[in-house]
Amino acid sequence: MDAADLDRQARTWSGCIPPLLVSRLLELGHHDEVESQARCGEWFCARAWAQLIGDQGRQTQALEVLAPYVATGWWPAARHQAELLESWGRAEEAITLSRPYASTGGSPLEFFARLLARHGHTDEAVTRLSAGIEDPLLAAALVDIAGGTGRDEDIAALLAARIPAQHRCDSPWCCRGLDPDDAIGLLATIRERQGRIDEAMALLHTRHITSVNNRDQLADLLARHDRIEELRAYAVTDRHGYAGQRLAEALEERGDVEGAIAVYRQLGDSQDFRGHGTVRLAELLARRGRGSEAVDVMRALAEVYNGDDWILHAWSTLCLDQDRPEDGLAHLDALAAARGGEEGWDLYWIRLPLIAARDGVDEAIARARSHPEGATSYAAPHIAELLAGAGRIEEAVVVLEQHASANSNDLAGHLIDLGRVNDAVALLQ
Repeated sequence: MDAADLDRQARTWSGCIPPLLVSRLLELGHHDEVESQARCGEWFCARAWAQLIGDQGRQTQALEVLAPYVATGWWPAARHQAELLESWGRAEEAITLSRPYASTGGSPLEFFARLLARHGHTDEAVTRLSAGIEDPLLAAALVDIAGGTGRDEDIAALLAARIPAQHRCDSPWCCRGLDPDDAIGLLATIRERQGRIDEAMALLHTRHITSVNNRDQLADLLARHDRIEELRAYAVTDRHGYAGQRLAEALEERGDVEGAIAVYRQLGDSQDFRGHGTVRLAELLARRGRGSEAVDVMRALAEVYNGDDWILHAWSTLCLDQDRPEDGLAHLDALAAARGGEEGWDLYWIRLPLIAARDGVDEAIARARSHPEGATSYAAPHIAELLAGAGRIEEAVVVLEQHASANSNDLAGHLIDLGRVNDAVALLQ
């Protein structure tokens, strides 16, 4: 084995046994196979097997399994071994193992610094991370680690120096390294930690990009400190809708369900957040036992977003959850009719679980196979899923075997379920 091949396995999950199937092998009692493959270069098998036997107290054997992988110099293998050592109470060994990798910066340094901080070496961790503050990953770790060390003002000064008076990035690709908005967010985290909430709020109001990964830091801060009226006012100005979403979440958490519903209805009137806000409203109604209202809300949304696949997926799922497959099918049938009866597989397959729920699996399969694209490699997994869901694993395997190379993971999973482990492994490798 070599680091490049291991890296390919980890990135692509191709030509190897992927994590989900390793878990399935273990769940079904195929421990010997996982151990054997772990010793033959299968990284995900090695990782899972070392974890399993280490938890059983067989620490020496676990390290022996990982040793050839660590010997390649591949960081993820060394990291996993360090995590195991730490979990066994052998933190100093974990630190010694990780130290050489930290010089490369990035993720290895972040891991190493957090490891140091957890075990009484906070000063070294802060010093190393401060030198790499231009990396957003390291800057975030630095702010996390510095809490309670008395170094907040030093780090705040480093961050403030990276917030220019005029320039603001308008995209994630504008500035290299730690961009001003990232620095603002981290500095606001320090100010909040110090109890200087108004300063944190003022900082966050200066951001150009206000939401990251569908969350808004200012909205979260206001909700944490129960400043609901200020959150409500901010939500009015936030065209992205994430502040409104956080307001609705906070109101529901406080037991004000009607208030949360009203907020989601307002978000549903916004062009920027309309679809997402209405889906969140339907989910809330369904959670609160108001399924009929949820279906009505989603039906109206699906009619507005005519043919939008993610809306149709949400609509179909809701109808299934509410045991109303006929409603889901009625809308999909009307959509198909409006298009002259033609519907590509990317939309057509959404109806299959609904047909199965209303008319049975055999009818759904017959309808799938009658579609012009029903015999393609990309249709096979959907048909196989219907069969497997009905406990007809052998038939699912037959369907997938016709397009084995395109559906190797799905097929291997079913082969494992049937006890055909050797066939599954050969297919995956």
